[in-house]
Amino acid sequence: MTDTRRRVKVYTLNEDRQWDDRGTGHVSSCYVERLKGMSLLVRAESDGSLLLESKINPNTAYQKQQDTLIVWSEAENYDLALSFQEKAGCDEIWEKICQVQGKDPSVDITQDLVDESEEERFDDMSSPGLELPSCELSRLEEIAELVASSLPSPLRREKLALALENEGYIKKLLEIFHVCEDLENIEGLHHLYEIIKGIFLLNRTALFEVMFSEECIMDVIGCLEYDPSLSQSRKHREFLTKTAKFKEVIPISDPELKQKIHQTYRVQYIQDMVLPTPSVFEENMLSTLHSFIFFNKVEIVGMLQEDEKFLTDLFAQLTDEATDEEKRQELVNFLKEFCAFSQTLQPQNRDAFFKTLSNMGILPALEVILGMDDAQVRSAATDIFSYLVEYNPSMVREFVMQEAQQNDDDILLINLIIEHMICDTDPELGGAVLLMGLLRTLVDPENMLATANKTEKTEFLGFFYKHCMHVLTAPLLANTTEDKPSKDDFQTAQLLALILELLTFCVEHHTYHIKNYIINKDILRRVLVLMASKHAFLALCALRFKRKIIGLKDEFYNRYIMKSFLFEPVVKAFLNNGSRYNLMNSAIIEMFEFIRVEDIKSLTAHVIENYWKALEDVDYVQTFKGLKLRFEQQRERQDNPKLDSMRSILRNHRYRRDARTLEDEEEMWFNTDEDDMEDGEAVVPPSDKTKNDEDIMDPISKFMERKKLKESEEKEVLLKTNLSGRQSPSFKLSFSSGTKSNVTSQSSASNLPGSPGSPGSPGSPGSPGSVSKSTSQMAAITTKGGLVGLVDYPDDDEEDDEDEDKEETLPLSKKAKLESS
Repeated sequence: MTDTRRRVKVYTLNEDRQWDDRGTGHVSSCYVERLKGMSLLVRAESDGSLLLESKINPNTAYQKQQDTLIVWSEAENYDLALSFQEKAGCDEIWEKICQVQGKDPSVDITQDLVDESEEERFDDMSSPGLELPSCELSRLEEIAELVASSLPSPLRREKLALALENEGYIKKLLEIFHVCEDLENIEGLHHLYEIIKGIFLLNRTALFEVMFSEECIMDVIGCLEYDPSLSQSRKHREFLTKTAKFKEVIPISDPELKQKIHQTYRVQYIQDMVLPTPSVFEENMLSTLHSFIFFNKVEIVGMLQEDEKFLTDLFAQLTDEATDEEKRQELVNFLKEFCAFSQTLQPQNRDAFFKTLSNMGILPALEVILGMDDAQVRSAATDIFSYLVEYNPSMVREFVMQEAQQNDDDILLINLIIEHMICDTDPELGGAVLLMGLLRTLVDPENMLATANKTEKTEFLGFFYKHCMHVLTAPLLANTTEDKPSKDDFQTAQLLALILELLTFCVEHHTYHIKNYIINKDILRRVLVLMASKHAFLALCALRFKRKIIGLKDEFYNRYIMKSFLFEPVVKAFLNNGSRYNLMNSAIIEMFEFIRVEDIKSLTAHVIENYWKALEDVDYVQTFKGLKLRFEQQRERQDNPKLDSMRSILRNHRYRRDARTLEDEEEMWFNTDEDDMEDGEAVVPPSDKTKNDEDIMDPISKFMERKKLKESEEKEVLLKTNLSGRQSPSFKLSFSSGTKSNVTSQSSASNLPGSPGSPGSPGSPGSPGSVSKSTSQMAAITTKGGLVGLVDYPDDDEEDDEDEDKEETLPLSKKAKLESS
């Protein structure tokens, strides 16, 4: 059987002055050759790994606290603690430490915490102990001065603490407190306040155990009511005895546990409410008080967790239909506080805690509670649910998938959560925001597990989209049946914005699940109805949802958008926004700019073919003219497939040849007369003259001529550019029910500049070099001729020009040779 006497938990103090649990193991003391001395070793009980190896330094100050704790510092900011399961084990290791340091095991601290100056040491050597004045009413001022003068010196603090312990001085002081209160001796009460506050700053566990005992703690609080800096005394004892009531929702049979709960509440009250806020210099003096509360909470959670009868009764009464509403509210509040206490536990302890609650049936109990009418009970249950989701979302997911096999969709736990989010009565939707965050955690693939047998992501998302997504989107679908939102009040808009935020998250992380749902349920069309909302934040949420979809560059989504003409609400919102320079204007332009920069061909063609007439007058940015240029380039490539294939070959680095050959051919290219080139003659090495020269040169000469004409056209446009700033779009469409066909017919292929059938088309055989004025792209920045244009997208334009220049300057012999290969 395992030796429980030596079983310990290892703690370290972090930067936030909180204790971190480093693991559970068994402690021993032995000589370690590497450290050249007796050392404390702790090996993990799980795998035998070394949790702690610490040499017992003769000059280190070790403290024994609460009979089962040993605390010490190994470096300036590195505090350690061993928490023993049994007092006997703590005493045994304490004796070993004292033996190495040559100390009496009866002391609670082995060394002075801070080195004294040599002068102080010399002065204090002559007085081995501190003699306290006799505890009398007339000498309270003298005692207060002695305590205050001892605090700056660690050695004097130590001697004062030992004197207070050995003489039972605190109880005598509390007896005088009663006398002062009976006599209404305010001056004496003020002195007692200073004395008790000073004793707190001594930071000694042994003194705290006396002060926080059942018989003394209320008198200590009474002393702290008489702060000299306040004109009137505080009524802390009255609050604790009359206002604050301890309710046993389930009877606690263990008297030690009950006493520990009372003590922890009162000590926490002292720390938070009674003691004045410590100064920077006093903050570290209360570290033992923080530790006292921390370890008390750990003990309470542990004792309740081990009491199976208590927890069984708790969950039985929670789910019992016969339990009255008031009793159930008290039970839920207790469970909420119990979970809040668990936040002080370290991860491995918290894991065991929530596992215990899960085995007891906390999730089915919450399902019952959330189905009740009492708003306060539901609110507390939501807080408990948030603890569970934040710590272990997989446990919640596993439960809801199991219950789906037995229950209807309406009473599933996750659907109850969604309904509470939708029905939140708070005008600011505080509860809905919290619940939306929990749902987001549950559907986040980043925290889903994958094992050899199954993938949690696949299983849970399949369940969620089948059983829950229709509940989440119900308010959205109900509010978007017409061309504008049927309800457009602020609270509804806030709720729809929350739903859209979650759907946008799903688009980004759920790939095919959300894609199938959006396309099958026509969700995007419904969402874009909200672009007509009077609330700008909701319209922007709808636009953000579409932008996230376009950002995926998924052709399934693109075909769905084009088939349903889903750019129409966006263009309409853009035109209705007019010349206002706001977030809506910028967001819409950014979306079209993304389509241009990423060269999404299908969407580019769709926008230009259907909405160019509405957007062509927007010239304060070059986005839409840039889209038109992209569209024209696509048409050119379609009309000249040989030219397009030649470009792809030229950009393929697999056909790179020897640099010297390339240089020779370049020389031949530049020495050739241009007139010869126009006649179809090319300088090609004899070995490459296997292809008809005219077939190769015809598209190249056409391309060169078109490029020169484009450049001259751009210069003409620049000279006519209005430099006065932004211009509002002068063309607006009336998007009625018949506008789709109207817009399409206005910009159909027969009328669109650059279409294959138009007389001035670049691709028509009759005019190989003509270019419509609307196809010329306005330069983003130029200084030619002294003109300075508006700054838009210089990088993209320069890259396009560089690509074309490279193609133009490559040796024709290389083009011909590669074409023939």
